[in-house]
Amino acid sequence: MDYLPSLSTTSVIITTGILGAVIPVVAIMGFFGSKNHMPVEGRTVLLTGASEGMGRSAAIQLAAKGAHVIIVSRNVGRLEEALADVKAAAKSPATQRFTYISADVSETGYAARVIAEAIAWNGGSAPDIVWCLAGLSTPLLWTDPAAPAAARHNMDVNYFGAADMSHAILREWLEPPSVPTPNPLPQEPKHIIFTASVVAFLAIVGYGPYTPSKWALRGLADTLAMELNLYPATPVRVHVVYPATITSPGLARENQTKPAVTHELEKDEPPESPDTVARRAITGLERGHYNVTVSFLGDLLRCGIMGGSVRNNWLVDTVLGWVMSLIYFFVMRDLNGRVLGWARKHGHPGLGETKA
Repeated sequence: MDYLPSLSTTSVIITTGILGAVIPVVAIMGFFGSKNHMPVEGRTVLLTGASEGMGRSAAIQLAAKGAHVIIVSRNVGRLEEALADVKAAAKSPATQRFTYISADVSETGYAARVIAEAIAWNGGSAPDIVWCLAGLSTPLLWTDPAAPAAARHNMDVNYFGAADMSHAILREWLEPPSVPTPNPLPQEPKHIIFTASVVAFLAIVGYGPYTPSKWALRGLADTLAMELNLYPATPVRVHVVYPATITSPGLARENQTKPAVTHELEKDEPPESPDTVARRAITGLERGHYNVTVSFLGDLLRCGIMGGSVRNNWLVDTVLGWVMSLIYFFVMRDLNGRVLGWARKHGHPGLGETKA
């Protein structure tokens, strides 16, 4: 349901630049350890948007790793079907526990109720890991009469749905202890995971109602990553996952409004399956990455627009950032040229059909 732009016309430039930069970096990366920074066996994971697509796949894969799983979505029928698949994947069926909670993430205040229900089900303890996967995309040209309303709905689901959940769970995790412990034992970190999109790195024509909601998640995550330093006794790790196009029911819904020019720009980038994207995302989380990309091109885009974000690896990200500062000149020249060419061929968007 998300988008990774085709950079086929710059492949020679990318290959030349990246090989020169990445080969020595990869060699250096061999010195880093392989510790699992997000173990899930025996821990409770709550996932929103987990009745279909990437969320469903992630829930199944986490169950296979030994997690207790709570899935959240609106449709009870789909939740029941998804929960059956999650249970079937359990690593230890006799000891693992699973449930679902029905909720609409676009409703203000939904998250406090969801967390309260999760705590009650989980024996009085809050989930250890919360992954916000609920989302939608309504691509339209910005001049489309429906664009403003679509943008508000995208923001309600994609941004505020995740923001409300992070607020509710952080209040639980960071509640001051009723009886302070002089020398508390080290805790396994909690994890709050947002799901953005590669369009949060590179904006593309047609995604005006969608892109701002994903950029907003980047801003919230960067802010929380710094703010959580105020609570050293309760370690919490923040992560943002950046999928590209996923073959899911959400993609079919997205394509109903997608402008034809957007289809043209992304036609050369095949979508990935939900299972593949979820597996790569979980691998990045286990490696301790802050910004988790699921493809090489996604990682390049990430390094090209890091700003003040937390680095996964300062050396790797810095080198790739230098390379991308050069590559972006050619990428944007190519993409803007293709849009101009589309306009010359098809005329004013308002005079004809803008969807595929």
